[in-house]
Amino acid sequence: MKMPKMSDTMTEGVLAKWHKKVGDKVKSGDVLAEVETDKATMDMESYWDGVLLYVGIEEGQAVPVDAPMAVIGKEGEDYKAALEAESGSAAPAASKEEVPKEEAKAEAPAQGGGLSEEELSKKGVTVIRMPLLSDTMTEGVIAEWHKKVGDKVKDDDILADVETDKATMEVMGYATGTLLHVGVQKGEAAEVNGIIAIVGPEGTDVSGILAGGTAPVAAKTESKETESPKAAEAPKEEEKAKVVSNSNGGRIIASPLAKKIAKDKGIDLAEVAGSAEGGRIIKKDIENFTPAAKTESAKAETSKEAGASAPVIPTYVGEEKFTEKPVSQMRKVIAKRLGESLFTAPHFYLTISIDMDNAMAARTQINDVAPVKVSFNDIVIKAVALALKKHPAVNSSWGGDKIRFNEHTNIGVAMAVEDGLLVPVVRFADGKSLSH
Repeated sequence: MKMPKMSDTMTEGVLAKWHKKVGDKVKSGDVLAEVETDKATMDMESYWDGVLLYVGIEEGQAVPVDAPMAVIGKEGEDYKAALEAESGSAAPAASKEEVPKEEAKAEAPAQGGGLSEEELSKKGVTVIRMPLLSDTMTEGVIAEWHKKVGDKVKDDDILADVETDKATMEVMGYATGTLLHVGVQKGEAAEVNGIIAIVGPEGTDVSGILAGGTAPVAAKTESKETESPKAAEAPKEEEKAKVVSNSNGGRIIASPLAKKIAKDKGIDLAEVAGSAEGGRIIKKDIENFTPAAKTESAKAETSKEAGASAPVIPTYVGEEKFTEKPVSQMRKVIAKRLGESLFTAPHFYLTISIDMDNAMAARTQINDVAPVKVSFNDIVIKAVALALKKHPAVNSSWGGDKIRFNEHTNIGVAMAVEDGLLVPVVRFADGKSLSH
């Protein structure tokens, strides 16, 4: 079963609710799920009899039109090959719901068996590392993954979006196979040339690569906690030698991202020691920064002036906090259409005052004889339609290399509904009566 196209403008649908679960009997005509389109929420019926074998979409998830959503067949039937052929992707991952098998089959031994990267590369395994996306880049943050473990990958597929010290850029895999491993989660940082993903034949054991691979930056801080006290003291001295202080009154060198984070957190860059080449401050330095303890001499000077100086007010460092709520498919389309309207047609506003006494009297007389009740809204729509006929320059549209002067008049009327805003169009309003 694929996501059906339920309206002429629909490009994707949101699975609002499943009415069946994996393993349930299904008959033709049964309502399987509710799908939220760009216009309404509609029932999706089954046109087959059988058992619901597979559900590939979670509630609340958006699905492109014609994308596979579920599989119906005979109980116990093997559907994975058909699903793979239909979608062009790998067989469903373990996280997807499947019909439980009556007998657990012994897993086939994984390929690879802890082989090294060089040995696995001969078997078609490709290690994706954090690329150097700028000449000053030392690490990158995974802003978004476009693939998940188990997905099929082609050499021109975009695997992830990476945030550098200058911009957010796309990373391509340049490999064909199955995404076997994701080494850096969304929001985590990885050093340049660090392993972020592994692509290869499905079922390949890549533990040998991971055992000797480069871990993400975020994992480095965790390893420090397991060191013995003596072992932890030595790196501190080395770190002092490596880190170049920026509090020498000279020019402060920092990445744009580090400057932004420091500004948001109220951190003085002069107090931060940069760990990158030439003492350059990067994102990691800001995140790991703690105000340095005062030296003994500074403490002595402070104690002398303590009696005469005013009480010190502690510095307040604010932290941005927010919550996010997913929007409905209708609101997505409303936002898209309003944006298109704003940037594809010139907007200008005219305001006039109108004496509606005669209109009120006319409406009363009309409603005495009209087959349907006429509202003030009807009168305004008709008046606008006639005004547009009188001023054809306003009733025109931009065509890029020409202007189209419309000889008919269509009026959109905004209507608020529970889930958002709809704008039904009264077509040929100039020729219709108030009752129409």
